[in-house]
Amino acid sequence: MGILFMCGSHPRHAYIARQIAKSNLLSGLIIERREAFIPDPPPGLNQHISDLFVRHFAGRAAAESRFFSNPELPLGVETLIIEQGELNTPRVWDFIDRLQPNLLMSYGVHKLSEETLSRAHGQRWNVHGGLSPWYRGGVTLFWPSYFLEPQMSGMTVHTLTQAIDGGDIVHTAVAELVRGDGIHDLACRAVVAVGEDLPELVVAGVNGTFNPPVAQKTSGRIWRGVDWRPEHLHLIYDVYSDRIVDKYLDGEFMKRDPKLVRGVR
Repeated sequence: MGILFMCGSHPRHAYIARQIAKSNLLSGLIIERREAFIPDPPPGLNQHISDLFVRHFAGRAAAESRFFSNPELPLGVETLIIEQGELNTPRVWDFIDRLQPNLLMSYGVHKLSEETLSRAHGQRWNVHGGLSPWYRGGVTLFWPSYFLEPQMSGMTVHTLTQAIDGGDIVHTAVAELVRGDGIHDLACRAVVAVGEDLPELVVAGVNGTFNPPVAQKTSGRIWRGVDWRPEHLHLIYDVYSDRIVDKYLDGEFMKRDPKLVRGVR
């Protein structure tokens, strides 16, 4: 009974696990080991783009260290650590069957198969690092800044289905826009925003008292990992000096307000 949380192994994932644990309903964790947090530049880049690549991912690590300085996972919770290839296997299914969660949640793991989802008979939610339906898929806390709308940097909790980030929306949250923030500060603030809501939201999820989820009436766009290229960093760092939030606050970009869904409050 309670909540089973399946997540990645990066600092932001541990932060969300700790926020869920504040509900006192977290009964189990499945941790998928993710890729190196600071990857090597792809071969064939010119020196300048390679330097931007290193700067970008080092900046991500530094920002997550500032915002999520405690890397520890919740103590006293039964935990299963897996590799990506073990995600949709009997090892995971047996763990879910034994815990029988009222709420299965995921964040930062690869796609769950129908067989894996079928093991959970209560609520099934995913925490998505992007504001659906506008930013579904991968790298979706990068694209809002790239398209000069940092106010659309946010997080979505939606029902888990086989559609990529396409389930009904349970809850959304957006990052606070703070002058001086770079792209990674903004992404971290989005994670913090949804994390602050999660203790109350997951209690409502277990008790069935959350507001009715909202169907996604538009497909928006599904961003693929291959859509992102290191050359995109030129706009962030060379053109705008990683000050896109400041430019937006100064009124230099067109504005549109995100439409939020609130599962509680």
